[in-house]
Amino acid sequence: MRRRREEEHVNNERWMVSYADFITLLFAFFVVMYSISSVNEGKYKVLSESLIGVFSQAPTAPEPIQIGEHTPRTLAPEPEATPQAAAEQVSTDSDGADPLESIAEAMQAAFGELISVGDLRIHANELWIEIELNSGLLFPSGDALPLDSAFGLIERIAGILSPYDNPVHVEGFTDNVPIRSPVYPTNWELSAARAASVVRLLSSGGIDAGRLAAVGYGEHRPVADNATPAGRRANRRVVLLVSRFTETRHQQSGQGVADPQAMRQARAEGASGPPVAGAGDGSSMQGIN
Repeated sequence: MRRRREEEHVNNERWMVSYADFITLLFAFFVVMYSISSVNEGKYKVLSESLIGVFSQAPTAPEPIQIGEHTPRTLAPEPEATPQAAAEQVSTDSDGADPLESIAEAMQAAFGELISVGDLRIHANELWIEIELNSGLLFPSGDALPLDSAFGLIERIAGILSPYDNPVHVEGFTDNVPIRSPVYPTNWELSAARAASVVRLLSSGGIDAGRLAAVGYGEHRPVADNATPAGRRANRRVVLLVSRFTETRHQQSGQGVADPQAMRQARAEGASGPPVAGAGDGSSMQGIN
């Protein structure tokens, strides 16, 4: 009797194996593509700069060995600091004290009476100290020849400033009353002449002339209202600016400094001679520059 052959079972789901393999490979493909597309900006920037630095360098060739005394360019001595660069440094006393504070304390101790009545004012900050003098302490009305009392006053100020190396800029100011004088056509000339007179007195008092400069502003930088007599009096002033920095921008002139004795003599001759009609910054002598 013939044995019946068993029928083989047909697997209709074998396609799923191939499909699963295909999906796995496709998933791996997209994962790789995603990882490539996500660039780390920091690492990319470092890499880019490195490549740029490498390819931008000029091609180098081995230099021949130098025989004898030869200083490599990379080992050349650094240039020494110039006097101008050294002068730009901030000045300090030998004991480390602040020169501006020392000047301010000395001025307050020497001129306390003038400070109390308002004829002398001291303003200071971290860059400079400002010594403001009323013009009535130094000059007669409408003139730039110092009063007799001004010589001693400026000499005392010069004694305080002379031990230091800080530049001193002297600035002259007037009120807005027009001057009528053949010597000083405008307030500019008067203010500049007054600043120059103070500079000469400071120089004769022991301050290095190379540290000094004179500037005249005339009526154009008032500190008070010129509509009142008190305001005009406040605007008539001479200011000494002492800088913290020891840089000297003004070269010393080759001409000698005027003798204070000659200035006193000129002051005396001017006082003994006939007055100039309308001399001063205005029509009258009272309350004028």
